[in-house]
Amino acid sequence: MKKINRRNFLETSVILSSSAFVFSACSSLGISFRSTDLDIMIINGVIIDGSGKNEFKDDVGIKNGKIAALGNLKNLTAEKIIDAKGMKITPGFIDIHTHTDLGVLRNTKGESKIRQGVTTEVSGNCGSSYGPVSQIDFEKEAKNLDEKFGLVLKNPSLGGFLNMLEDWKFSVNQATLVGLGNIRENIIGMNDRPATIDEIKLMRYEIEKAIDDGAVGAASGLEYTPGSFASTEELVEVCKGLHGIGNLYTTHMRNEDNYVEEAVVEAINISRGANCRLELSHLKASGKSNWYKADKLLEQLDKAVESGMEVHADRYPYVAYHTGLANLFPLWARDGGSKDFIGRMNDQSNYEKMSEYAEKKVANLDGGWDGVVISGLAGDDLQHFKGQSIKSISENIDKEPFDVTAVLIKYSNNSVQMVGFGMNEKEIETILSHPRVMIASDAGAHAPYPPMNKSIAHPRAYGTFPRAIAKYVKERKICSLEEMVRKMTGLPAEKFRLKDRGLIQENKAADIVIFDYDKIKDKAEFTDSMQYPEGINFVIVNGKVVIENGEHTGELPGKIIRF
Repeated sequence: MKKINRRNFLETSVILSSSAFVFSACSSLGISFRSTDLDIMIINGVIIDGSGKNEFKDDVGIKNGKIAALGNLKNLTAEKIIDAKGMKITPGFIDIHTHTDLGVLRNTKGESKIRQGVTTEVSGNCGSSYGPVSQIDFEKEAKNLDEKFGLVLKNPSLGGFLNMLEDWKFSVNQATLVGLGNIRENIIGMNDRPATIDEIKLMRYEIEKAIDDGAVGAASGLEYTPGSFASTEELVEVCKGLHGIGNLYTTHMRNEDNYVEEAVVEAINISRGANCRLELSHLKASGKSNWYKADKLLEQLDKAVESGMEVHADRYPYVAYHTGLANLFPLWARDGGSKDFIGRMNDQSNYEKMSEYAEKKVANLDGGWDGVVISGLAGDDLQHFKGQSIKSISENIDKEPFDVTAVLIKYSNNSVQMVGFGMNEKEIETILSHPRVMIASDAGAHAPYPPMNKSIAHPRAYGTFPRAIAKYVKERKICSLEEMVRKMTGLPAEKFRLKDRGLIQENKAADIVIFDYDKIKDKAEFTDSMQYPEGINFVIVNGKVVIENGEHTGELPGKIIRF
């Protein structure tokens, strides 16, 4: 077949579209040709390059997985030409706070992420990563991975998991943090006690090893056990294990509601004491009595930056969070793990104290117990409770709301997920509009078909990035489109030291999103979350078209990204 260039494409498109032979090899917006110049040429679109600067019109040429040329490419030829007329061309969106982790094994297409334009995920957040694991857990995990996926896990380190994943195929690039919760559990267990000097040395060594294995930083989850049992002083000493240019500490802080200001102070002190760069995960002021604190949290961030620290935050654009139902209970109740937690409920004195704590926490949610919705839980005989609020279940079975909560935890062996309506729109807009706050989903990769549809996903799993544009740029106008794209691409790439991604520049990885600004829209709702967004026409990962005209092509070009 005669090779074609940009000018030929425009002049002959009518003739070519009438050819039955060519039509069979074409999509409605892309045509395949043999050529030696470029693999893909994107023409007629408007580029938003991820740096924050104003949009501009140029062609984009892709070769061997890289952006090979920008400008007027009419004299070059390409195997495939994508006509992006009327559309925006941006870097692939980088979701820096996710929980896909080993979900990439069962959900190789990463449907809910790739269809909203996400080309790179960072997992291992909130203190939990797929490695390192204890020797006992390693043996179980290795057997499970071999039986289910035919994969060989050679050692329990984070590097062992990354090496294994490099033999797998998936749509979206994967990077990971190392979970400090994993490390503490492996060395100390699930017990609420201080670490000894020797244990701190061991934890620091595990961090150093994980960073050497390719982790992009370390993550704590201080509202979850066992991370919650680590003191500020312990975390400072442990985080000194971070070293080199990637010394990034990300944190799900110790509190996100009544004591959120104190939690931000602690996070800054840990980062300063360990000489780390800081990322505040899903920054929020949760609870009606705390919504006014959003401005104060950002002032704390600004002051830390003014003092010479590097501090950023991320946030999802929704009024409800997603977590374990056990988070409604005090930390002392969860000491020692699920068995001890459930056992304490049998003591009436403990039970009353737990109830008092949970009632106060829930009273601050928008809707009270009606603002606590069950999204997933273990146990076949409990599945009919999915999608119901605790208040609704309480009324249907004639039990007090806290009693319902306790029963669900007991009979699921503490395996219950909830959606909590803790925030409001003004609080979201205040935080999202700050120039050092990035967009992140705080969700794993989902799909509306088995086995990924067993639990009810938070809508952020399907709609975070389109929603940030459709609602907060087009509708609410909290910032320019160029700035919002920067929050999704160039800024997270800079923060997580993903040097060859996040910008549309020559020699960068060809991770690209092409969307219709007039049509882009999230469709996922809290009552019906498993809906893909609209307006994302093309998504390219490492030079391969994964989404074409809104549909998955079956390509799996994702890579494991190591620091």
